[in-house]
Amino acid sequence: MAHLLIVYHSRTGGSRQMAEAAFEAARGEIGTVLMRAEDAGPEDLLAADAYIFCAPENLAALSGQMKEFFDRCYYPVLGRLNGRPYAQMVCAGSDGENAARQCARIATGWRLKEVQKPLILCTHAQTPEAILAEKAIPEDQLEACRELGLAMGAGLALGVF
Repeated sequence: MAHLLIVYHSRTGGSRQMAEAAFEAARGEIGTVLMRAEDAGPEDLLAADAYIFCAPENLAALSGQMKEFFDRCYYPVLGRLNGRPYAQMVCAGSDGENAARQCARIATGWRLKEVQKPLILCTHAQTPEAILAEKAIPEDQLEACRELGLAMGAGLALGVF
């Protein structure tokens, strides 16, 4: 049976909430594993058939912990994930586009197949206090994460991807 791996990093809770929402929806369709970036490794990527990567944008880039996950796993799985589907979610304070581009470039190097455009949720956190504060993602935005998880799970279960 195919399964979906969701890898996330979160410092203030926003991307964790997003990943958990996608996980809850996807697991109703297919076997799904939710892992923090610091706990996931090459063996987890190799064991999965599809991926959702979820990270915050920090200083107009992927968070360091998510980038470290990609750095640690990149070469051990290079050439071994070709054609597998992926989607991504970014929790941003203002834009999120550069973090999404970084993730897409890594996925391109792995020859993954993007099956949905990046889902970028904006918290509008612009002050040091707001940036460092624990996030509460609104329900309507979490619903978009659930929809992404459901689509990935159903698409994988039905063999669409």
